[in-house]
Amino acid sequence: MVAPRQRAAYGGAFPLPPADVPAHMLSKFLRSSRSAKAAVFATAPGTRVYAIGDVHGCLSELDRLLAQIEADDAARTPADTSLIFLGDLVDRGPDSAGVVARLIELSARRAGTRFLMGNHEEVLLLALDGDVEALRLFCRVGGRETLMSYGLTREEYDRLDYAELIDRLPELIPDAHRAFLAGFEDLVESGDYAFVHAGIRPEVPLAEQVPADLRWIRRTFLDHRKPHPKMIVHGHTITDEVDRQPNRIGIDTGAYASGKLTALGLEGSEEWVLQS
Repeated sequence: MVAPRQRAAYGGAFPLPPADVPAHMLSKFLRSSRSAKAAVFATAPGTRVYAIGDVHGCLSELDRLLAQIEADDAARTPADTSLIFLGDLVDRGPDSAGVVARLIELSARRAGTRFLMGNHEEVLLLALDGDVEALRLFCRVGGRETLMSYGLTREEYDRLDYAELIDRLPELIPDAHRAFLAGFEDLVESGDYAFVHAGIRPEVPLAEQVPADLRWIRRTFLDHRKPHPKMIVHGHTITDEVDRQPNRIGIDTGAYASGKLTALGLEGSEEWVLQS
């Protein structure tokens, strides 16, 4: 049996092995009882990534965060820098039209800028295609604020029925904005990281994930504790602060309600957070 002083050296936290375990096996037993080191994740060599959480029409917060990213990037050693927006640029906040316009301009001058399709973009695009049920959902999840940012008055919104409103959408939202949103991706990878809007279906290879899960999944993904193929960086689910778990990092800090828009910086195995 392990002597009391020997157990005390390990904090008394390890279970006792059988009394007849040989000395060389005892050493192996004690080593195996120690906690495994946390996995280390890294971006692709030579790259720096800023992942930006759900903007939801918050132009002022977006502008402040972009200024912080520019300053942070300039203060670091040169790298192949990319910005990855995790989706849900529109709805709920006061200026979705301004956010889309700003990011169209940003993507034109910054080649390494990428955008993921959020569930709110998906619903808006379906409504623009004439799907009345999608329009009903759109209006329930912050679409009124989006339409008002494109020039629809509150009085007109209240007066129009769904059939009339769906006819107004193409007149309100410019073709350039529609084409921009329609070009968003579902998944971006860099080294040991994968970036999605909502999450992934656990124990399904990344190449076999379906858009519905990448844009909408919640509890099945959030409650999963086993490792994923890569460290998943996601938005979609609001938390007060960055939600850092062993297999995922959530960065939607509810900008439209909290005023706090978050970016996660990644380079090699380093991680840092910027917030508006």
